[in-house]
Amino acid sequence: MSTPSDPIRLFVTHAWEESDDYVRVFEYLEAPRTFYYRNTSQPHVRRPPDREAEREELRRQLAPCEVVILVPAVYRTAADLVLFQMHFAKSADRPIVAMENFGSDEALPAAIRQLADEIVPWNERELIDALRRQARHQETTRWDTIEFKLD
Repeated sequence: MSTPSDPIRLFVTHAWEESDDYVRVFEYLEAPRTFYYRNTSQPHVRRPPDREAEREELRRQLAPCEVVILVPAVYRTAADLVLFQMHFAKSADRPIVAMENFGSDEALPAAIRQLADEIVPWNERELIDALRRQARHQETTRWDTIEFKLD
């Protein structure tokens, strides 16, 4: 279980800007108020001037994370950059939780499906459960309670 003193360290794929889906991930993570995380991704950092410096900065951001969240909208705009992030995560033995396309039934690209450890819909509960499973190997055994009124 993540706690305030031991938050799950996560990295959200980015292309050096906070896209709508990037921001939406954090809205989902902050909704329950009982999930603690530390974001290691830094899209606001000034983009390095050349390709190798850019990759080195991404390696620095990815290194401390426990799990990577892949946002497919970023893949559509910067596939090479996101593929680099995914391949580095795999080489560093970091699990990848891929989000489905937001507001669309379009299938995820094959590269994402092949590298992702888990694919989840845009649902705060399913995202948080997947992060706990992939980062800390914690199984969540939640049960929904449905109350019926007998009149």
